[in-house]
Amino acid sequence: MIGVGTLKALIPHRFPVLLVDRVLEVAPGDRIVSLKAVTCNEPWYQELPDDTEDAGYAYPTALVIESWCQSAALLAAWDQPRDVAEAQVALFGGISGIQVHGAVLPGEVLRHEVRITRALEGTWFFEGTSRTADGRGIITVESVMTALRPSSVLDPAAQVPA
Repeated sequence: MIGVGTLKALIPHRFPVLLVDRVLEVAPGDRIVSLKAVTCNEPWYQELPDDTEDAGYAYPTALVIESWCQSAALLAAWDQPRDVAEAQVALFGGISGIQVHGAVLPGEVLRHEVRITRALEGTWFFEGTSRTADGRGIITVESVMTALRPSSVLDPAAQVPA
């Protein structure tokens, strides 16, 4: 199992938006299996009133997708030397075919399975699923495209005027 220290070396996400807790399996250039534990102490729940029904604590679907995409970014960066990975960001250029099958509640663990379907130089296409630990389907992802680029491309001071 690979923990948070390694994840932070590969992707720039930090609290409160580092949404992957552990990597269970990785086959570089092929697939990754990761986990995200959902708890009631996450910042997105802090504004809910005390009388919120259990269903009101459904983990936001956008964050399930973001967590899955972070797993894809980890897989893309996995083969990179650590110093190169630390200087890069994953840019997601397209996502399609998302199917939402259910909700996740605090106390459940998401299992993300991500596979590379196509790889070009510095650009990857992924597909996969997210399920709860008991196997209940949460999302299916038909296609996500991402590219790893130097973080300097996001620095306005480094941009050349048009």
